[in-house]
This record gives sequence, structure tokens and C-alpha cells, in this order.
Amino acid sequence: QVQLVESGGGLVQAGGSLRLSCTASVVAFSTYAMGWFRQAPGKEREFVAAIRGSGTTYYADSLKGRFTISRDNAKNAVYLQMNSLKPEDTALYYCAAALVITATRVGSVAEYDYWGQGTQVTVSS
Repeated sequence: QVQLVESGGGLVQAGGSLRLSCTASVVAFSTYAMGWFRQAPGKEREFVAAIRGSGTTYYADSLKGRFTISRDNAKNAVYLQMNSLKPEDTALYYCAAALVITATRVGSVAEYDYWGQGTQVTVSS
């Protein structure tokens, strides 16, 4: 069983930055693709970014240039650096892990096998 724990959320003013972290209790972390999703109240969970064990990254088109995903396989950790935050970035941010994933479906919730509990990000205007 894989356990994912997110941290780093909080309250930030518009234009500010946050760095989210997710640590995984799993053997062979580098074999998992890792993703970040977010869900705002009343909305569906949406894809933010993903990264393969090799380091290949994928982003939601609307977030490219502001968000950066990275991972440290030695620490079983994945990160999401969020810059120039906007009030519409307010959401619960989830970390997810997938053993097998295809590039065309990297943004699909159904492709991920394990999920964390989420960390709240609130951006004030």
C-alpha cells in the first residue's frame, strides 16, 4: 500500500508563491509517475502537473509557466512550485501516484492508483 502525504499549503496573497511537497511511503518510488491535481469547492478535480520517474514532465496548458513540478527519488518526494498565484488557484491540492501511465492520459484522475489527503491552498486578492 502506498501512502502519500502532502504539505506546504497555506494562505498567500495574490502574486505570491508556495511550494507543495508530497512524500511517499513506497518501495521503488522512481517507478511511479507522480501527479498533482486540485479541486475547488463545487468543481471537479482537475489536472495540474505530472512527472515520470525519468523526469519527463506534463502540465495543464493553463498553468504552464507559473507552476513547476519536480521530484527527488532519493527522498521519495515530489514537489510543486507555484508562482504568481491567483485567487482562482485556490483549491485543495492532491498528490497522486501511478504505476503505469500513458502520455495521452496523464491528466486523467482514473489513471492514478493512490492519492493523498490533500493540502489546502488559499490565495487572497
